[in-house]
Amino acid sequence: MADHVDLVLDQWHAQRPDLDVSPMAVLGRLSRLARLVDGELGRTFARHGLDRASFDVLATLRRSAPPHRLTPTELMRSSMVTSGAITQRLDRLEARGLVSREPSSVDGRGVVVALTVDGHTLVDETLPDHLATEHRLLAALGPAERDALAGTLRVVLESLGDVQG
Repeated sequence: MADHVDLVLDQWHAQRPDLDVSPMAVLGRLSRLARLVDGELGRTFARHGLDRASFDVLATLRRSAPPHRLTPTELMRSSMVTSGAITQRLDRLEARGLVSREPSSVDGRGVVVALTVDGHTLVDETLPDHLATEHRLLAALGPAERDALAGTLRVVLESLGDVQG
């Protein structure tokens, strides 16, 4: 069985046999996979009135130790939301009553972001649906294949500087 990337590779081999197009086999599939996964996850989050970035902020707060409070900088570092998007995202979540911003007890000029009861409830209701979607998206892989793929992707991410800390 062939996928779209196989077609692209065959076309390049025919037109430019002098070039090594093998990176396209991986990166083309990663790109196509990212679009498909984003669409599926987006539909899951939309059923809960969220988008991916909002869920990520709420989930980052939820998985932090109680009382589920972080500074905006800690949120940015721990989530998959960029620094430019964090203030806008927090404004929207606060307007919906899902997070609150409170003065920092450590630094009077700073703030901490906390999950509200509604935010805690929403992320706890959304998470099982999100995980079910992720399991469905990876259903073609067995546990060993998932582990191998996760490990390989970690190696590539680390080689590009995406490391913890």
